Amino acid sequence: MDFDITRLIFMIPALLFAVIIHELGHGIIAYRLGDPTPKVSGRLTFNPIPHIDPLGSIILPALLMLIKAPFIFGWAKPVPINPMNFKKLGYRKGMAVTAFAGPGINFVAAVFFGVIYQFLSSQSVLVGIVSTFGEGFFRSIVYPILIFLQYSVSINVILAIFNLIPIPPLDGGRILMSLLPPHLENKLEPLEQWGFFIVIILLAVGALNFLIIPPYIFFTSILLGS
Repeated sequence: MDFDITRLIFMIPALLFAVIIHELGHGIIAYRLGDPTPKVSGRLTFNPIPHIDPLGSIILPALLMLIKAPFIFGWAKPVPINPMNFKKLGYRKGMAVTAFAGPGINFVAAVFFGVIYQFLSSQSVLVGIVSTFGEGFFRSIVYPILIFLQYSVSINVILAIFNLIPIPPLDGGRILMSLLPPHLENKLEPLEQWGFFIVIILLAVGALNFLIIPPYIFFTSILLGS
């Protein structure tokens, strides 16, 4: 993902929006399944302040930008949930559905932004905008919107793919543990406390590139029409 300092203006809000709706997805589904914890904790809100995690929302994305990583991602503070309160689907199914909700809403957002991007960037629409409002309007209004839409698609796709990696405590790991037989789930539980260290090691050695970049290119090429 190429960027310069001026594009940070568009990338930062795109990233914050993506990580916030990711956690909102978890919280809303957990709440609908009978768990009041996300609402009681004040996390069912678009206000970014309760969601921002200093490491995942600020430091890590900044470091990835500094080292010119092939992709930028981050996370917000996890929404607290209590799966014992899941009354509709039960503990295991409820955990799987709640875990998938975060990446799921990122995919939905990527499709939404991609549709808008392809519409605005189509030749006929661009010609109509320039001829009606002038090139200055395109440069000052439409072009920045297109940059924001590009980042919104890219970041939401990356977050969805990254979080579906089947390593606890990532969402993919939680889904996997919820689908496995209980005795195998118990064996994987100790891995959860080391999960982020494993992810950091995989990121450092470049292994995550092989897991993230191919599907990232596939989805973004479709959604951005490139």
